[in-house]
Amino acid sequence: MGLYQRHILPRLLHSGMPSAQQSTLRSALLAPVRGRVLEIGIGSGRNIPFYGRDVVQVIGVDPSRPLLNKAKSIAVWSRCSIRLVEGLGESLPLQDNSVDFVIMTWTLCSVADPIGTLCEARRVLRPGGVILFVEHGLAPDSEPAVQHLQNLLTPFWRRLAGNCHLNRRIDQLFKAAGFQTEMSTCGSLMRGPKALTFGYQGRAVISDAA
Repeated sequence: MGLYQRHILPRLLHSGMPSAQQSTLRSALLAPVRGRVLEIGIGSGRNIPFYGRDVVQVIGVDPSRPLLNKAKSIAVWSRCSIRLVEGLGESLPLQDNSVDFVIMTWTLCSVADPIGTLCEARRVLRPGGVILFVEHGLAPDSEPAVQHLQNLLTPFWRRLAGNCHLNRRIDQLFKAAGFQTEMSTCGSLMRGPKALTFGYQGRAVISDAA
């Protein structure tokens, strides 16, 4: 791991995620959360202030120790118990059927194995559990110019932005991992070029056919 990944990228990710638009998305997404929660890709802890009083515990998993160190400084002010774990979404240190909610915000775009991560999320969810997500993703087929630009940009963008892919089909990834999704938003989630801001927001539950 080079100097950029160890020192510069964590600072860029931390400073680049607190916009007012993102805070609005985080607040709306996390409003219904309760019980025991797993957040995959907790990063520097930008979601922590939005967990409400009905949340008993948040287990935050992330592969970046520098980002987790930043999350610790936010976690001390949390209204609920926060447990931070250095690890990968593809290999979660949790028991089967042990959490009520899984939270992913701008995570599936950057994990090395998105389907493996979702299969692990399915494993640890209790019956009736829910995934709530906000994700970058590929624009629909009705916008071929945006798709083309996303495909062109992704090889360069992922090197600069912690493996973030602009061209993953989030809905298809959930389906492949055995989930049904309900999209509350599928489009540009924030101001800016559509190739960089197109995304998906919604909830996913384990499919009856899984």
